[in-house]
Amino acid sequence: MADKRDYYEVLGVQKNATDDELKKAFRGLAKKYHPDINPGDKEAEEKFKEIQEAYAVLSDPQKRSQYDQFGHAAFDSGAGGAGGFDFSGMDFSDIFGDIFGDLFGGGFGGRGYRSGGSGPMKGQNLRAVIKITFLEAAFGCEKELELTLKDECTQCHGTGAKPGTQPQTCTRCGGKGKVMFAQQSLFGTVQNVQSCPDCRGTGKMIKEKCPVCSGTGYTSSKKKIAVTIPGGIDDGQSVRIREKGEPGFNGGPRGDLLVEVHVQPHPIFQRDGMDVYSTAPISYAQAALGGAIRINTIDGEVEYEVKAGTQTDTRIRLRGKGIPSLRNKNSRGDHYVNLVVQVPTGLNSQAKDLLRQFDALTGDSLTKQNGAAGNNKKRSFWDKNK
Repeated sequence: MADKRDYYEVLGVQKNATDDELKKAFRGLAKKYHPDINPGDKEAEEKFKEIQEAYAVLSDPQKRSQYDQFGHAAFDSGAGGAGGFDFSGMDFSDIFGDIFGDLFGGGFGGRGYRSGGSGPMKGQNLRAVIKITFLEAAFGCEKELELTLKDECTQCHGTGAKPGTQPQTCTRCGGKGKVMFAQQSLFGTVQNVQSCPDCRGTGKMIKEKCPVCSGTGYTSSKKKIAVTIPGGIDDGQSVRIREKGEPGFNGGPRGDLLVEVHVQPHPIFQRDGMDVYSTAPISYAQAALGGAIRINTIDGEVEYEVKAGTQTDTRIRLRGKGIPSLRNKNSRGDHYVNLVVQVPTGLNSQAKDLLRQFDALTGDSLTKQNGAAGNNKKRSFWDKNK
């Protein structure tokens, strides 16, 4: 039992948690990891089994007392503790019925469940991707998407049945749209609920299909959708457009359109949250003497006064010149600029002579370096006067 996690840790509760707190914790985890919500996900299936086991023990006062005293050894038949506990004989219908009734619209053990096909159902959400520039992401923009969307068939009015006929109640699920099935688990047989495979969860069967929509109840056409991209949006975030998704069922509303935004990289600016980063070149003269320089920002060029003696890779901060907040347009990040001193190239002879004179006046580094390398026998003023 050494490889098992603590049951309280599994449910994310304290050891003095009440029954209501245990149930609330289990309800949330069950909705997250149930196999019907995560089909084919083995990791989610194992987590679901783990939380089932933890709740099965902690929700029972006697078993919880044994666990608090002996830990996992209480249910290990090979340990002395409490003499062991057989999970396989436990009926989970009574423990989990009310919780999964909320999750899947039904209960367990013959309690019944809500009809999946008779009530209004919201349509599925659609997803799309849009590419925008760095500056469009910073300040927002308007874009247009052309998508193929479904609408209710005008011939059958969404029933999918041939005009003059009506869909029939599904004989497999009785019009409920869901069926129960038994599944073997660590704890024995557990009953689960899934959409009826015959009617695909609608609760209706169509014998004579509509010739226009082929029984689907809808037709497809291309439409242009206007998308408003808010300023401050970042790469990978999405914009939700209400009721531009799939049509609903039985009078339910349409789903939503989720537009994922991909921001193209900028040749100058990089972004980190609401802050912008860039580099700006300055000349030797500007770095040494100081003065006004022009710096590119997302708002355009701004003037900045460089201090005399500025070294390369000096970082300056332009307050309020970063990305606007997605929630508050009046709040903006900052712009950080690394100043890089540029080495001049292609000097003519006059410029080289002047640079040598400048070097002699500011430390004679050229003579010292050459002397140290043994390439020049000239001695500096200080060497001569030692």
